[in-house]
Amino acid sequence: MPSTNDILGVIMGGGRGTRLYPLTNVRAKPAVPIAGKYRLIDIPLSNCINSDINRIAVLTQFNSVSLHRHITQTYNFDPFHRGWVQIWAAEQTFANQTWYQGTADAVRKQILEIRATEAEYVLILAGDHLYRMNYENMAEYLWKKDADICIAVQPVSAAHASRFGILKRDPNGYLTNFVEKPKDPDVLKNFVSRDDPERPYLGSMGIYFFKTDVLIDVLENSTADDFGGEVIPNAINTKEVIGFDFEGYWEDIGTIRSFYEANLNLTLKDPPFKIYNPQTPMYTHPRFLPGAIVNDARLDRVFLSEGSYISHAEIIHSVIGLRSQISNNAFLKDTVLMGADYYEKNRLQKNEVPIGIGPNSHVEGALIDKNVRIGANVIIKPFPRGTEEQFEHWAIRDGIVVIPKGTTIPDGTIIAPKG
Repeated sequence: MPSTNDILGVIMGGGRGTRLYPLTNVRAKPAVPIAGKYRLIDIPLSNCINSDINRIAVLTQFNSVSLHRHITQTYNFDPFHRGWVQIWAAEQTFANQTWYQGTADAVRKQILEIRATEAEYVLILAGDHLYRMNYENMAEYLWKKDADICIAVQPVSAAHASRFGILKRDPNGYLTNFVEKPKDPDVLKNFVSRDDPERPYLGSMGIYFFKTDVLIDVLENSTADDFGGEVIPNAINTKEVIGFDFEGYWEDIGTIRSFYEANLNLTLKDPPFKIYNPQTPMYTHPRFLPGAIVNDARLDRVFLSEGSYISHAEIIHSVIGLRSQISNNAFLKDTVLMGADYYEKNRLQKNEVPIGIGPNSHVEGALIDKNVRIGANVIIKPFPRGTEEQFEHWAIRDGIVVIPKGTTIPDGTIIAPKG
């Protein structure tokens, strides 16, 4: 029986992340902070480490400096450990003059590096999903079936089928057909794979496990740019492809709305996803910050990160990130505050707004990136769902007010629906 030592993990980290803009204006999507102190890339990296997959490559391309810095500062194994986390950045060579054109093209351009690892299997992962999974179980299922490719699948209802690539599976576990985000009920009738009227379909989770020689074969004999819409549908017709069932929490947080709600769900008494598990923790960069200081404040359903200072404020159903500074009489509700990268050491200039939430400010339904300066007496309130607008210093995405990294919102600013 093979082992996880024979597996190479490959994480896709190079996309522009346009659906998460403006959070991705100055950073790659996998570098976006989540849950107060983590970054999106920590999720698949932690899942790999907890699954004893210790050779991991992260494919990067767009706005990648902060992502590279986080990976190199965080994921360093000791010299007696056989594992590593490497960055395979897009590069121009004499053989290839173009950048990554898609997920499959990115892996195709790194076939030389994949061969050099001598790994017998390759696990391909996305960098913008929130879940906890033991990939070893998926690998063992492929080894047991001796199939060529294994795809992680999740039960899907008819109402959510249009969000997924839907796969058809036969009684023996082999996948026989694929349709991308179907909306036609007549098409869906042919893709029922489960004897469950509530969730009769199987949706692809974007997690692919290949025999290495099969992966190289399908990539070298194709010009397809993406796995989900091109490589996998073609492989179903020519290779033995199986579906591995996963029924735990899994969320594609590639949009502002899904990202915002996934963060706020962490504040619930019984959250659908628990960021902490003693057996399978989520790893991130150790910062050695002091505990948060809360001075005469009211907090209810708050996910609070270390290094923060909260004074005489009221915070409800919100995520408070590292080094957050929240001033007197501030009110926050339904808000994701990402905090700051540093503490201000120098004295502020006259009329300069400090990092954090200013006194007497009222913030609801907002997503506030790092190092944002919100002045005194600022009012921010959510807009109706579906509202999309772009302004010079903020944006509205599906009704959520998004304040980009490093922005200053002057005293007395009002960002709210008219009337």
